[in-house]
Amino acid sequence: MERDYQPSVIESKVQAAWDAEGVFSRSEDPAKPKFYCLCMFPYPSGKLHMGHVRNYTIGDVISRYLTMNGYNVLQPMGWDAFGMPAENAAIKNQVPPAAWTYDNIAHMRGQLKQLGFGYDWNRELATCTPDYYRWEQWLFTRMLERGLAYRKKARVNWDPVDQTVLANEQVIDGRGWRSGALVEQREIEQWFIRITDYADQLLDDLDTVDWPEQVKTMQRNWIGRSQGVEFSFARPGHTERLEVYTTRPDTIMGITYVAIAPTHPIATKAAESRPELAAFIADCTRIKVAEADLAQAPKLGMATGESVIHPLTGEELPIWIANFVLMEYGSGAVMAVPAHDQRDWEFATQYGLPIRAVIAPQGEDPTYDIGQAAWTEKTGMTIASGEFDGLPFAAAFDAVAARLEALGIGRVTTNYRLRDWGIGRQRYWGCPIPVIYTDEGIKPVGDHALPVVLPEDVVVDGQGSPLVRRHDFVQTIDPETQRPAQRETDTFDTFMESSWYYARFASAFSQDAMLDRHANYWLPVDLYIGGIEHAILHLLYARFFHKVLRDLGLLTSDEPFKKLLTQGMVLKDGSKMSKSKGNTVDPQALIDLYGADTVRLFTMFAAPPEQSLEWSDEGVAGAHRFLKRVYSLVADAVNQRYTDVPFTVADLSPEARDLYRKLHETIAKVSDDIGRRYHFNTAIAAVMELVNQLQRFTPESAMDQAVYRQAIDRVVVLLSPITPHLSTHLWQALGQSTPLHAIAWPTVDTAALTRDVYMLVVQVNGKLRARIEVAAEATDVEILKQARAEQQVRKFLEGMTEVKTILVPQKLVNLVVKPA
Repeated sequence: MERDYQPSVIESKVQAAWDAEGVFSRSEDPAKPKFYCLCMFPYPSGKLHMGHVRNYTIGDVISRYLTMNGYNVLQPMGWDAFGMPAENAAIKNQVPPAAWTYDNIAHMRGQLKQLGFGYDWNRELATCTPDYYRWEQWLFTRMLERGLAYRKKARVNWDPVDQTVLANEQVIDGRGWRSGALVEQREIEQWFIRITDYADQLLDDLDTVDWPEQVKTMQRNWIGRSQGVEFSFARPGHTERLEVYTTRPDTIMGITYVAIAPTHPIATKAAESRPELAAFIADCTRIKVAEADLAQAPKLGMATGESVIHPLTGEELPIWIANFVLMEYGSGAVMAVPAHDQRDWEFATQYGLPIRAVIAPQGEDPTYDIGQAAWTEKTGMTIASGEFDGLPFAAAFDAVAARLEALGIGRVTTNYRLRDWGIGRQRYWGCPIPVIYTDEGIKPVGDHALPVVLPEDVVVDGQGSPLVRRHDFVQTIDPETQRPAQRETDTFDTFMESSWYYARFASAFSQDAMLDRHANYWLPVDLYIGGIEHAILHLLYARFFHKVLRDLGLLTSDEPFKKLLTQGMVLKDGSKMSKSKGNTVDPQALIDLYGADTVRLFTMFAAPPEQSLEWSDEGVAGAHRFLKRVYSLVADAVNQRYTDVPFTVADLSPEARDLYRKLHETIAKVSDDIGRRYHFNTAIAAVMELVNQLQRFTPESAMDQAVYRQAIDRVVVLLSPITPHLSTHLWQALGQSTPLHAIAWPTVDTAALTRDVYMLVVQVNGKLRARIEVAAEATDVEILKQARAEQQVRKFLEGMTEVKTILVPQKLVNLVVKPA
């Protein structure tokens, strides 16, 4: 066996053998339990970053471990290939987005293979290919048939220079991110999907999945189911009433103003005669309108000069335009109770509006100071509320709701924060929406004409979608009437593609259906791995798609992902790696220098998967040194011709028995750390300890050599999910005939875990004074006698009286003493 560890030679040879043997190809196997392990697929940006490496190594370690434990494991890979970055690159590099994307896919596929990930490449997909998005278009037409997809006017950010719609994130200080032009608010016809029809299912079924509670809470808050009261205000001089919704009808007597969105019809009408109001509204519509942004932004407003009448007191209340109210949520108007809503309090404080407390805590509460902040708790009692005085939250809620209902102006209702999903984008590089515009209206494209293929020989110049100017794409014929028609030039939101890719992997070879019978064998995904930044939208949309596919009869399960693992970020110098900060690390350079197994080992050893990983160049070098030690250890065993012959534990020397026990303690720990806890760092640490003990052990007798050889073999196996190339090479060097990937995971000899003796810490008054070796069968009396007799302990007992003894079995003795 070669003396030097040469990762580049070993890894390319092993990878070639895997490919030749089709080691990771999977099909149904009723004799084994199935396990579908999936990492969130990447955008083909050009090359992998360390976040990718960490994410995909986690999935590969778990997949390899479970395969060796008898599972039929599916681990596929693909490409989330549509999106704006390709258009931006096309403008910059003067190449079509398709060519840029396919080149990137080829390069990144090569990188993934270099890292040794055990993917079933036969199932590879790219969302930008017609073979994939054909079925997305098919699904959309079924949604149209069921009324789940529809078209309506919606307000968008419009860049007048680039002639395109911008996402909120692309509006910077009121200007387009690329052109720098002042962004306008326009209402245009947009496509939507009724995700709200599934709001209750999406909320209730969160209780059925094994996800981090933080992620489930984020989804619950996004869906935002709440019970409240919908009621309306009369407006002096107007027949129309102003509707609002509140979850806090108990605070109704504390209303001091009503706030409306800048685009509310009342605001628009008021601005017709007030230029300063029109200017304010224009300023509001130029800023980002995402709720997260508005929550942090300064609260800005202006009085409309209009008012409403309080439904219970008859008091006239002013209507203010407020930048924190969105027209897209509810009626675009809110009742403002500054004393008991922090946002309303900040606005009222800024503009000198009244703050009227109508809820008080029961007893003393140091947080109750309306002059300093709103008091938002529901644990108090109503005050200054007339007939509703002295009521707790639930009773006040019911009483106010009943009164408003009796007046014929209100009702108890369930409301949702979730809004229908706007899926249309006025961009080129996306899946075409399969509808045509005819003399008879909008018609879906028939199944026989799918896919509607996106032309790929397109020059993107940033001046709106080039599809609009492609007459060979736009102009078509209505097959029903044979009259001219026009194709839709909007494309789908790229979340559409990533909402069902996991299911297509399970039916990758189906030519005649979106999903076939194989989907129900593999689905749901047993473990889904990815960043917590996808906790809301991607996961919510995928769950929605899964339920739609179920209702169409294509799936039998209710949820797409049984268990979710959200890995932490990769940091360097305390910050997330990014090009702008200049703190990125190129995985390719590390692979070239140290080999893929070193990179895999470091990313698994540096931190538990759910925590952030702090990059360390020395840590990578240390991981490489450890693998060289393992290589040398195996080389010595091979060269010494040590063999694993049968032996009896009772006949082993004390040193060999210790090594055998350490081996099985390590097997137990590594199995638990990888298979249950997903704490790969402690699994690796355990193997390192075993390697250290192996290096201290000198095998002399035949049985010593047998124990040593068995431990060497098991080290190679235990490391194989993490460092598969080196382990495969060493396994072959050890003369093993069964391929490493085909053997069973080692089992624990529980008898080996029992000890004849164990180490015990001895403390005096809580301070460590000695360590003693105690017989396993020793009684408490014998243990205490031995502890007191220890020389290093005796001197701290002289002249002292023992007042208490604490004995923690197999861990410590603490003798509590005081002067005699």
